[in-house]
Amino acid sequence: MGSRTGYADDRSTRSAPPPKGILRDYAETILVCVIFVIFSRAFVFQQSKIPSGSMMDTLLIGDYIMVNRFVYSPAPTALERAVLPVRDIRRGDVVVFKYPPEPEVDYIKRVAGLPGETVELRDGYLYVDGTRIDEPYVQPHYRDDAPEADRNFAPTVVPEDQYFMLGDHRNSSRDSRAWGFVHRDLVKGRALLIWYSFDEQPNSHRQSAAKQVRGWVHKIANFFTKSRFSRCFTLIR
Repeated sequence: MGSRTGYADDRSTRSAPPPKGILRDYAETILVCVIFVIFSRAFVFQQSKIPSGSMMDTLLIGDYIMVNRFVYSPAPTALERAVLPVRDIRRGDVVVFKYPPEPEVDYIKRVAGLPGETVELRDGYLYVDGTRIDEPYVQPHYRDDAPEADRNFAPTVVPEDQYFMLGDHRNSSRDSRAWGFVHRDLVKGRALLIWYSFDEQPNSHRQSAAKQVRGWVHKIANFFTKSRFSRCFTLIR
């Protein structure tokens, strides 16, 4: 009896799988994280940096933002619209889209006019279908100091499936007043939050590779003095 029990114990010991090594545990964890990040960047979130002051004071140069790419996804049925966190594009949304003349370049602006609406600018104030729109995010001097050509825009009907975009810094923004409407297919997502902010020079992304490397060294060296921590993890409205 004793020998048979010992045989069974020995067999169960031999059939047990070997324990995982610590390197394998780390490798599996890293692989899962990489897959999650790739999936999130492809279908849910996108990271972008603000290179210019066209959206001041809502967004500043050097703000690093998270973009929700899922919120405008198509939801054909009522059930999908009720269950999934998706919705239509609304006036006032801050959105990232492909710049119509150069689709490889991303722009960020605020939705001012929806399909079928008549948009107009009078002395810097936005009117939609004849009604003046309250825009608390536009600083008065950004509107009042704008050149005459930028302060007025003749009444124009927004075409179907297209949107009229404006920058919050009205006298320092090239937007739909200059290059026209943005088609729905060019919209990539809604700007969600500022996850980090650093006081830096405009259009640093267009610098040479060597200057960009020096820029990152500058960020590391001045992380505590030039980081705008009060802006970190604030929602974009």
